[in-house]
Amino acid sequence: MAEDFRALIVDKNDSGVQASIRRLTDVDLMPGDVDVRVEYSTVNYKDGLAVMGRPGVIRKYPLIPGIDLAGTVTASRNGAYKVGDRVLVNGWGLGETHHGGFAERARLEAAWLTRVPNNMTARDTMAVGTAGYTAALCVLELIAQSVIPASGPIIVTGAAGGVGSVAIVLLASHGYHVIALTGRPEEGDYLRDLGAKEIMPRAELEVDVKSLAKERFAGAVDSVGSKILANILSMTKAGGTVTACGLAAGIDLPATVAPFILRGVRLSGINSVYEPAAKREKAWAMIAQHLNRAKLAEMTQEIALEGVAAVAKNILAGKVRGRTVVKLSA
Repeated sequence: MAEDFRALIVDKNDSGVQASIRRLTDVDLMPGDVDVRVEYSTVNYKDGLAVMGRPGVIRKYPLIPGIDLAGTVTASRNGAYKVGDRVLVNGWGLGETHHGGFAERARLEAAWLTRVPNNMTARDTMAVGTAGYTAALCVLELIAQSVIPASGPIIVTGAAGGVGSVAIVLLASHGYHVIALTGRPEEGDYLRDLGAKEIMPRAELEVDVKSLAKERFAGAVDSVGSKILANILSMTKAGGTVTACGLAAGIDLPATVAPFILRGVRLSGINSVYEPAAKREKAWAMIAQHLNRAKLAEMTQEIALEGVAAVAKNILAGKVRGRTVVKLSA
């Protein structure tokens, strides 16, 4: 008889979308050539949407949400991995079309796996999660576009959230002057401790958008979109780069072409879900080298599977600071 395991399942019926913890067996897993004992997962904004039944994330029901996981290979039908290998997964449809990380076991395609860096634990990687991995991709893009510390300040929106917190640490470690944009002034000390040099109230960028405003930023890591992103574009210096990776404030972009054609500003979209292996490995190498573990610990809380729903609710309400890891098995 197959040994069972716990999982958080989101299902949909006539009463709506509901999340509950159930016991499953390997028969319930989806196809894949590598089996993993999941040790940790994490709660991202997208996971909050899925668990709370918001549309646009889960494509099929019932499904185990969780776009991230990390653990140890327990069986492999692919020569690239063997039993005992430490692996992690970010994206690739986990928690959207394939059972995700909020379970004690997973069956996955080998092509989706990334090896856990030698100097990191499974818990470390999930304290980073897709949010931090996305932040690393944003920083890599700024560097690739020749936005260097001497170019000027970098603004980070949603600064106290997961993407923002990790972005601040990574940017500060590279010597950038970081401006943290937040609607939570009480988080000022937290953001300065991460490495922010200035704290900017969110309200300053929620004003009506001008085609061009005074140049203030050399670049940006933006996870909110909408009017805030449009205002950042209008305030970005000539030749600057703005990386966009989220839509917490909305999917619209009430901007004009002026920053692009008059200042040569670049808007670089960051899609972390389907990045190729080489780019993922580069992002994780940056994280392993430059992300201060003490600061990572300060921005991270740990919960059990039973606590996911409460954190999901709070993350959508903008009440979660930093990162949340979910412990699944030892």
